[in-house]
Amino acid sequence: MNKEPLWTKDFISVSASNFFLFVAFYFLLVTMPIYAIQELGGSAAQAGLLTTCFLISAIVVRPFAGQWIERLGKKTILISSQVIFLGASVLYFFPDTLGTMLAIRFIHGIGFGMATTATGAMVAEIIPGSRRGEGMGYYVMSTNLAMVIGPFLGLTVMRQWGSFTMFVMCIVISGLALVTSLLINVKESRHEIRVMSIFQVKFNPKDLFEFSALPIAVVGAFFSIAYSSILSFVSVYAEEIQVGEVASYFFIVYAVVLLLSRPFTGRWFDQYGANVIVYPAIFLFSAGLLLLSQTSTALVFLIAAGMIGIGWGTLFPSFQTIAIQEAAPQKKALATATFLSVFDFGIGLGSFIIGWAVTGMSFRMLYVYCAVYVLVGLFVYLLMHGRQEKQRQMI
Repeated sequence: MNKEPLWTKDFISVSASNFFLFVAFYFLLVTMPIYAIQELGGSAAQAGLLTTCFLISAIVVRPFAGQWIERLGKKTILISSQVIFLGASVLYFFPDTLGTMLAIRFIHGIGFGMATTATGAMVAEIIPGSRRGEGMGYYVMSTNLAMVIGPFLGLTVMRQWGSFTMFVMCIVISGLALVTSLLINVKESRHEIRVMSIFQVKFNPKDLFEFSALPIAVVGAFFSIAYSSILSFVSVYAEEIQVGEVASYFFIVYAVVLLLSRPFTGRWFDQYGANVIVYPAIFLFSAGLLLLSQTSTALVFLIAAGMIGIGWGTLFPSFQTIAIQEAAPQKKALATATFLSVFDFGIGLGSFIIGWAVTGMSFRMLYVYCAVYVLVGLFVYLLMHGRQEKQRQMI
């Protein structure tokens, strides 16, 4: 029997659009704290607030974006959101105060939240039913690669050419996200475009969230708080311990070990279940953070990056896969949106908490505490999903 085609123009286009969108997101996520501290004169806590503000707006708009998609269509919402995202990228040239920058970050987050909801709905329809697990795995990989390439590009461009070039590059990447989204064609009923329908939203929790995805989403958010210490401040920490010249390579090492380990971890996940993958990954994530806290050389810094890459790089796609598997077929897009919303809440909360915490302790102690925090996550995962997973494997 011939397999239904997966690598169609539409699947490649929606994956590419998602990739460029997340590259722009992570591009700014690691550079904005440096920009806020060095060029806007802000504190570490204020720098973390720039990320929190962005993610709060994305989280708030996502549930409503799902309802707008039902009324106006996936393509309409995706293009509209990409225009908002690109427009906000242009505005970064103008603010000279943290207050103005916070407003721009809020607008930028609205575009991001709408776009990620729309692409999630699109890919769930584009992937053939017989290859849903395989297709979602490749789609999630576009986010994982962006999680690595975005920070590397951001830190490299900012370090070599400064903030002006950094913002120009962000506009280019956002433009590519818009262009690739224009290439997507999805089957959907014709929608009458009515502006007022945007303001007609339902507040029933069942219309806003997929509850089957919430337990593992909470687990993902718990760990993302620790990972936000890497995204927001590993570059600042590298400068402090005088290995700033290899800070951008942190994410290259992360990418290499992620790509090398993913085929094995994905296969083991399917064969033996989530627990066999998740528990060792938690230990590696914690050990990597502990090693990072003790490093004083570029080599050890990059070894820590590899351990964190295998650890967190395995946890994130595993948690998202669990969220999708737990949902009914017609709810998989909503499950993805729910998982990402709760996950983003963890990143945003973590950026603020970490920014506040480093005002009273060194980065070394911060990463020690993060390592201990991740180990506590063993019990969080066990309670929220691990026990149920074990019971399924015994049946």
